[in-house]
Formats: sequence, C-alpha cells, structure tokens
Amino acid sequence: MTSKTLTPRNDPIRRALLSVSDKSGLLDLARALASHGVELLSTGGTAAAIKAAGLPVKDVSEHTGFPELMDGRLKTLHPKVHGGLLAVRGDSEHEAQAKMHAIPPIDLLVVNLYPFEATVAKGAPYQDCVENIDIGGPAMIRAAAKNHAAVTVVVDAADYARVLAEMAANAGATSFAFRRELAQKAYSRTAAYDAAISNWLGAVVDHPEGKAEGFPRTYSLQLVRKQALRYGENPHQQAAFYVAREAADASISTARQVQGKELSYNNIADADSALECVKAFASKPTCVIVKHANPCGVAEAGDLLAAYDRAFKTDPESAFGGIIAVNRTLDTATAKAIVERQFVEVIIAPDAEAGAEQAIAAKKNVRLLLTGAWAATPAPRQDWKKVTGGLLVQDADLALSEKMEPATRRKPTPAEMADLEFAWKVAKFVKSNAIVYAKGGATVGIGAGQMSRVNSARIAVIKAEMAGLEVKGSVVASDAFFPFADGLIAAAEAGVTAVIQPGGSMRDKEVIEAADARGLAMVLTGMRHFRH
Repeated sequence: MTSKTLTPRNDPIRRALLSVSDKSGLLDLARALASHGVELLSTGGTAAAIKAAGLPVKDVSEHTGFPELMDGRLKTLHPKVHGGLLAVRGDSEHEAQAKMHAIPPIDLLVVNLYPFEATVAKGAPYQDCVENIDIGGPAMIRAAAKNHAAVTVVVDAADYARVLAEMAANAGATSFAFRRELAQKAYSRTAAYDAAISNWLGAVVDHPEGKAEGFPRTYSLQLVRKQALRYGENPHQQAAFYVAREAADASISTARQVQGKELSYNNIADADSALECVKAFASKPTCVIVKHANPCGVAEAGDLLAAYDRAFKTDPESAFGGIIAVNRTLDTATAKAIVERQFVEVIIAPDAEAGAEQAIAAKKNVRLLLTGAWAATPAPRQDWKKVTGGLLVQDADLALSEKMEPATRRKPTPAEMADLEFAWKVAKFVKSNAIVYAKGGATVGIGAGQMSRVNSARIAVIKAEMAGLEVKGSVVASDAFFPFADGLIAAAEAGVTAVIQPGGSMRDKEVIEAADARGLAMVLTGMRHFRH
C-alpha cells in the first residue's frame, strides 16, 4: 500500500454521520451540531428519532443512492460512506478520486454498537446473539479512527459534551490531540467488542445446542489502566494498575482514595486481600489486618474499636506497616485508635465518619480507601494468575463449604461451632498451607505459607505465644485436609478443643481416630481452600 503523509487538519466539522443503538444524549447532540450548520446523515432508528425531533437529517440510503438491504444488514458498507471517512484531506489524488465519484467528506462519526454484550448477558437465544453482532458499526469506527488526522470519531455518549466544547473553542473544528484520544478509545471499543464475540463463540462452539458453557477456546480480555505506579514489587520493576471496565462489586479496583500518598503495587495487592477477607464477615463489626497478603489478625466484636483491638493483639509485630480493613462505617474512635497506636499503610472501609477522616488526615501518608457498600452475595467472577507465557483462569473461590458435618464422637458445642465457622472463613484467605487458631470470634495464631502443614500448626502456636495469647481452649481450622495425623496432634498438644477441615484424605480415619483419642470435636466441610 502506498504510504501517505497524514498531516493533522483543523477544518470545521461540516458533515456528521450519526448511527447509535443507545440514543442517550442523541437529540441534544444533534441539535447542537445543527446549530453549527453541520449536515446530519443517519440510519434507521437514529434518523427516525432525529426527524421526530424536527431536525433536518438525510438518510444514509439517500446519501449513497443505494437502499438498505437484507433487513438492514447492508446500509453503511458503501464507498460513499467509507470513502468519506477514509479520504486523506489535502491529498490531491484522494481528493480527485472523491470528486470523480461524488464522495463528500464525513468529518464526524458518532456510533455505538448493537448491544451484543447485553444480549448475551441476559441469556438470549443463540440466533438473537448472532443478530446483535454489529458489522457496519465497527467497520465505520475503524475507518474514522484510522483517519483521525482529520476525522473525529465518538463511541461514547459521555464524550458528546467534549466534542461540542472542542468545536466551540476551535471555530467548529476539533483539535488533533482530542481526535487522537478519541481514536484510541474507538479502537479500544472495537477490540473489546470483538473480544466479547470471540469469547462467546469460543464457549458456544463445543456445545451443539448452542449454549455458552465452560471456558472459551480462546480467551480475550481488556483492562483499563487506572494508575501508573511508582514501581512494582521492588523499586527496579516498573508497574501499572489495570482494572476491569465493569466491576461487579465493591473492590479495590472501584474504591475511592480519600487521602494519603499514592498506592504502591504491594499496597494494592495487600489491600485486595484485606478487603476480600473482611467481606466474608457480615453479622458483626469485623476488622482484618493483613501483612504481605496474609491476614495476621482478624476479629469480630460488638463495635469496630473492640474488633480492631482484638485483631491487633493477635500479632502486634506483623500489624506494623499493615493494611487494615473493616466491614462497617469507620467511626472516629476507631480511626484515632489505629493512627495513634500503629504505623499503618492503608485503611479500607465501606464509608467513614467525618471525624474519622479528620483523624486519619493528621497522618498525611496514610491511605484511606472507601469502597461503598458491597453485596451480601458476591457476583460470580473469574480470577486470573499470570505465569510465564500464559494465564491461569478460574472461577473465583466464592463458596465456603459443601457441608458442616461432625466426624468425631464428640460434637462441637454451640460456642465451638461459632468459632469453627469464624476460623474457617479466615483460613480461606490465608496462604496455603494455612492453619488458623481462633477463640471467641478472634484469631489467636495464624500459620501461613509453609511447605508442611504440621509446620504451619507449630508456627501458629509460636506466633500466639509471642503475642502473649493462649491457644489452649481455642479451635483450629485447616484450609485443606490433614495428610497425616501429625498436624492435628500438634494442634491438640497446643490445647485446641475442636477442629474444622475439608476431609478427603486417604488417612481421614487415622486423623479422626487421633481426634477421638484426645476428646476433640471435628467438623468436615467437604471443600478445601488452597490459596497460592
């Protein structure tokens, strides 16, 4: 293909093509463009809406001299449309060809696409999904975006006001920097649209009945850069924070930073762990303290201040420089206690009292993130983990257990059962191999990330002793089954009275017998929670 010199233009917008599925803001835009003397071209329902508002508009079929065909599938795929978008302004050859074939330039394209993603999301039949695959729209968007040296392309109604402001400031034209920004946004939209179609077909193709089930043959996703970070896990690594376009629930990706210095790579990772853990607790005010992606203290109580105090006492050493998340509006007394007692990197809450914000503001580097309320039941989602040369994709671990079945002769008391359920929730967020001792709705000792489960059990006891806490009389949770009885025996020797674990080991009988021999109650959940 012959290379062309694309010189940015500053010509006033004289002709616009509007073809939108979502008509939000359409008429206000059309009125404003008409007031600038812009000729309006349009199609189908968009043209009908503009005409109904009493505004002058020319149907694309009139513009091209060719009727819409095949139920509207063929209407904008015409040289008079694409030539008007693609012709290089100021190029003598292009302009001569445009004049020869009566192709007037189109300076502004406003398009949003058939609602394919929404159609799939509502579980529409296969044929309806296919019919909502837009062809002409993406083709026009790509053509206009390629020629952004002269053409303005808009794919988001949120940009209508910006286009009009640009025209007002530039004698009816738009600036090259603005057009280039919109071109990037346009290609981003068509990329996401194609990815959605590819993912859907990739999940359908292996099912003769046309159902989108399982994981697609190819997996495409698009993330938006929310923040360029100072560095990654270490200062010599560059990094950025990307988020999903439409997060389904309150998360670190959607949280609002009220104050504090810029979040770091490690802050974001740890804050995500803290928030997702505290979201598992709903019935009582709860505080989670995380250090290096592991909870180092979790507690519930009648109020947040008491919950924070109990969580902090689990492991005061590790709490230093940690991330704190709470599941209630952050009150002033709790905020003051946190910043006066310890060095904290990030505090996360659904909301905060004005006095709490003021207390934290006294520590200018402490980040305060407010997430808003979160759903009682999280929406299904997928988790991603990068490996060299690939991506692991799985359903998020949102469930808690398949059952709560006593397996020993002695059944847990109501108080033990409450602590077992508490410890089980915490264990789900501790790196494997995970052992959690808990008593009275608070963690006593946590053993995380060890290659041997028995060592996690021993380390959790050591951590409790270092914090001056008593393991005796507590319960223990194990995120996966005990492969041998040694881990359970270590916990029993430390003084636990009850155990919760998934079960499923070849040696379950041996483990249960060890529990019975020591008078322990044991509950099996039937579901493990590895966290790597």
